[in-house]
Amino acid sequence: MGIVVPLTLLLIVGAVVSGILLRRQAGMRTAASGLSGLDAEVEANRWVVRLGGSLAGLRPGADEVAAQALAEATGRHHTARGQLAAARTPAEYALARQTAVEGLQYVSAARSALGRTSGPPGADADTEADAGDPTEGTARRLQRVDGRCGVTV
Repeated sequence: MGIVVPLTLLLIVGAVVSGILLRRQAGMRTAASGLSGLDAEVEANRWVVRLGGSLAGLRPGADEVAAQALAEATGRHHTARGQLAAARTPAEYALARQTAVEGLQYVSAARSALGRTSGPPGADADTEADAGDPTEGTARRLQRVDGRCGVTV
């Protein structure tokens, strides 16, 4: 009986110390990404929903360039939704967000090909500024090259 009390106290102290270390390690990951897990999830979800809303009601008609851009955007939307559903870390949420932003760039290209405005005022600026786009703000556009559709940077 004399060993049970010290052993119990040792287990309790060990559990508390490991809990503190786990929280500290999670805090370091949060600080590195800039967003907490919940904030990153909300941000990614916002962009995925925005992409879905942008796709709603947009029909390419006979325009091959617009059809290709909308197909790419739809693919990005499906991919981003899957990434969002599977994400557990801020980095995984950031990947889903980036995929949705790429889809929005394709929607913008499709709208341009159809002769419509690119979207709500400031949408392109928000997309480029928030995306961390590797093209550093260079607009993408669709064009026909040798009878095929493609995105140019």
